Amino acid sequence: MNRRQFLQSAAAASAAVAVPSLITGCAAAGGGVNTPPKGLKYGVSLAEWSLHKTLFAKKLDHLDFPVTARRDYGIEGIELVNQFFKDKVNDPAYLAEFLARSKGEGVRVLLIMVDGEGALGDPDSAKRHQAVLNHHKWAQAAKFFGCHSIRVNAETHGVGSWDEQMKRAADGLSELSAYCGTLGLNCIVENHGHLSSNGKWLSGVMKTVNRPNCGTLPDFGNFRIDEKTSYDRYQGVGELMPFAKAVSAKSYDFDTQGNCIETDYNRMMKIVLAAGYRGFVGIEYEGDKLSEPEGIKATKRLLERLQGA
Repeated sequence: MNRRQFLQSAAAASAAVAVPSLITGCAAAGGGVNTPPKGLKYGVSLAEWSLHKTLFAKKLDHLDFPVTARRDYGIEGIELVNQFFKDKVNDPAYLAEFLARSKGEGVRVLLIMVDGEGALGDPDSAKRHQAVLNHHKWAQAAKFFGCHSIRVNAETHGVGSWDEQMKRAADGLSELSAYCGTLGLNCIVENHGHLSSNGKWLSGVMKTVNRPNCGTLPDFGNFRIDEKTSYDRYQGVGELMPFAKAVSAKSYDFDTQGNCIETDYNRMMKIVLAAGYRGFVGIEYEGDKLSEPEGIKATKRLLERLQGA
């Protein structure tokens, strides 16, 4: 089960409800920036989903993720997944403890990936607005952590024409981006299935929103539109990079030379850098042939090798 399939089943099990945030008034860490370590073309971060099997099996607690990222993998930037602390987002003590552990390890919390909070392009305007409100608590948590962004989805439920779905997605994203702007945050969209995995469509959504803090998080591997249709990943990343405020280096398998089998990382990173991107690139390992720790390390070695290419 990949992340999208899991989240779809989780979302079907329970409706998202907007809860007044408990972190209002807490001292925030300040607005974050997506800048790599000095002297590097890009930083290497770790997406929490890379350890989803370990986390679901309760072999790793979310609170220990910053320590694991630094001590086990030598990584100083992390990208959180809301599924792993969804019941704690309104708990100030819990959030403060997570931030303290991150700072204690010298780890930067870069963004929160938010799923299961309603469709920002819902055909029903009331549900669309409620979905925006449901995301507010995550934006507040991201502000508290010092993140630069929250990552959201341009879900439309597949209702309506290409242009109608684009208009609705842009409407929800524009409203949420306006709120994120008041917190000094970006609202960024990942290619994450359905029309959002069509680079031309999602770049069109960005142009329609036309807000400086609304952008994309191109994922190297999420270009399956439906069970039968895929979009060219290199074309898609190229179309999304002009709006990119983060990048996800999805990986599944590697050859004996340490190269990713399904994606030509050398070609992909040339596209990323040619667009002028100079931020963190997040490891998101989803393979089965290597263990999660080995898959993370293999992806990190490949990204670091390409630094000098």
